[in-house]
Amino acid sequence: MGSVSLKNPLLLNDEAEPGGHVKTPSLLKSSLKWGLKLGMWAIFIAWVALVFLYPGETGKQMVDQIIGATRDSVFGISGSLFLAFSAPILLVAVLAVAHLVVSGEDVFEKKSLKKPGFRLWTFPVLVDGPFGVVSAAELIGIILFVAFVIWAMYAYTLQNLDLLTLFDVPDSDKGRMLLEFTGLRLGMLGLLCMIFLFLPVSRGSLLLRLIDIPFEHATRYHVWLGHLTMVLFTLHGLFYVIAWAMNGTLVKELLEWKRVGIANLPGVISLLAGLFMWVTSLHPVRKDYFELFFYTHQLYVVFVVFLALHVGDFVFSIVAGAIFVFMLDRFLRFCQSRTTVDVLSAKCLPCGTVELVLSKPQSLRYNALSFIFLQVRELSWLQWHPFSVSSSPLDGEHHLAILIKVLGKWTESLRDSILSMSETEQSKVTITASVEGPYGHETPYHLMYENLILVAGGIGISPFLAILSDILHRVNDGKPCLPRRIMVVWAVKKSDELPLLSTIDMESICPFFSDKISVEINVYVTRESEPSLEEGKVHVASNSSCPFSGRSMSPLVGTGNNVWSGLYVIISTVGFIVLMALLRIFYIIPYDVSTWWYLGLLFILCMVASVVIFGGIVIGLWHLWERKVSAKVEDQYNGSIKAESPQSNGTVTDKDSTPNNLESSTIIQYGSRPDFKEIFATTSRKWGNADAGVIVCGPPTLQSSVAKEIRSHNIRRQRHDTIFHFNSHSFDL
Repeated sequence: MGSVSLKNPLLLNDEAEPGGHVKTPSLLKSSLKWGLKLGMWAIFIAWVALVFLYPGETGKQMVDQIIGATRDSVFGISGSLFLAFSAPILLVAVLAVAHLVVSGEDVFEKKSLKKPGFRLWTFPVLVDGPFGVVSAAELIGIILFVAFVIWAMYAYTLQNLDLLTLFDVPDSDKGRMLLEFTGLRLGMLGLLCMIFLFLPVSRGSLLLRLIDIPFEHATRYHVWLGHLTMVLFTLHGLFYVIAWAMNGTLVKELLEWKRVGIANLPGVISLLAGLFMWVTSLHPVRKDYFELFFYTHQLYVVFVVFLALHVGDFVFSIVAGAIFVFMLDRFLRFCQSRTTVDVLSAKCLPCGTVELVLSKPQSLRYNALSFIFLQVRELSWLQWHPFSVSSSPLDGEHHLAILIKVLGKWTESLRDSILSMSETEQSKVTITASVEGPYGHETPYHLMYENLILVAGGIGISPFLAILSDILHRVNDGKPCLPRRIMVVWAVKKSDELPLLSTIDMESICPFFSDKISVEINVYVTRESEPSLEEGKVHVASNSSCPFSGRSMSPLVGTGNNVWSGLYVIISTVGFIVLMALLRIFYIIPYDVSTWWYLGLLFILCMVASVVIFGGIVIGLWHLWERKVSAKVEDQYNGSIKAESPQSNGTVTDKDSTPNNLESSTIIQYGSRPDFKEIFATTSRKWGNADAGVIVCGPPTLQSSVAKEIRSHNIRRQRHDTIFHFNSHSFDL
């Protein structure tokens, strides 16, 4: 391709060809994409408006009109409420399928070619509060939700007072009645918040891919919504308990399981399951007892099922849409995780880090900011741990690498297993891995900035190795890529972690890369005042490799096939509607089934059956299609995975563990920490009036420090200064 000027980055378009030619999308394709996008936004805004207005008279009238127009259908009132509260999100999911299929690989836009400016989602506003680092866009969302809860409680309080005056209630009973009315309203408000609770944790759902929210960010929103929802449900139950205690019927009411009306005992069971999940998900417990958090969080099945038994089908249909989206995603992840994956290479680095290279099919798509959930069955059949991908998708079509810092019992056992493999006959010791993912941004935003600052703490360097490799591959191959000036700021405790940089050979990826791209690496060794005596010596990593037998990661989840993903969502949704219609026509209506909790149970069973039966058929066909494609690719390339490695046994090449081509661009400072105020000030003077993307991967304290300096710099900046955009990449799940 020849040398590329630092001032003339490649066009940011995924249809750019090596020669620099850019294909402009057809007018029909662009019009269809914009039409689908506008349609989805219109449905989403109308749906959110209905949910937020429902506590008031306007929203209630809108829902009453929908019920009046549709209650005579075969689905009855539950179908009307499903149409109002759940159908819109499923419709958006179906339109998202069409949008992603039309878009295809066209994931880049020329946003970064605009003049420098602030963006709500990359401008940190709160950095030290209980929410962690919060962008301006996230703060707006928090304010809107808080305003919604306050307004809803105000509207519900007025309605409760009106009810007390409407009914001739003795003064002695007014307090108890007001508590019950308030408890009822809090429960409804909790349901309205629960509508949004399950959407962020649908890791591989088309909705998250459509709005391009990475899972590690979406998890934060789930945590916030979970706290709010459980506060409301806890108050809902507490108010009823107090009212029943005042009436002297506490035990009787708690154990009551009504045939028609709200069944109290299932509600008690659901609330207890929710409280267990809530308490163990609090940060101190989750941090120190992750397994306890993980296992008790599986009680969501009990929570959801007994909620349906508690409120019946027509009330449960309010939250059914979001739960159905989660069920679709969960079943897909379950099917993916049943596949065992070949570990092509397992290596123990001297700094206490394990590198695993996993086999993947050529059709699996991911980007350098993706991460996976890994299970090693020899260690535990239940534990799944998230790890950032440390390899670029351009490093090889048939493998994916991750770096694992040895910190706890699970990682220590993994390291010991690898070391034992290197000391014994490999045919007797194996690693059986399973994978969920990859997850992450649909759009690789590290390619959206001409100027990039990567701030890492310890093993947080892992995704940045993938980013550097990805950018160098793209520059060398002439593929679309904006970054031309990159600064890496890496803080480590000890110098034995420095060999991690050698896992990427920049010169072999992009010869003479310094002529095409500026890379500056600043390393801060915080707990050593001077270089160790062993620095510069060759460190031999303990390496083990497993013979490749063709077992690759399943491409069902993550950035997989849009057509098959879409068919899975659409057919499962249609199947659910058909099953509900058949159930009501041939069973519920003829036999006059009216028991609320039983109808709720049937509703849940139809949701599960539609996902397992109809969705299972699609997944089975998808799996067969992938096997056929993989076999064709394998025949075409005649063992392409072995061709990627010069070793005869099909494993990934082991690199030297000493810094080589990075020495000229790496500055190591001992006994000091990064001074981000000075770093951003110096960088701003050097880069001038431009956008600079800052990606941080490390502990919360590191993220807060960087976010604070970015906020301070951007507020005080002059016209000629750089605008820094904060992006975090963490896995505090």
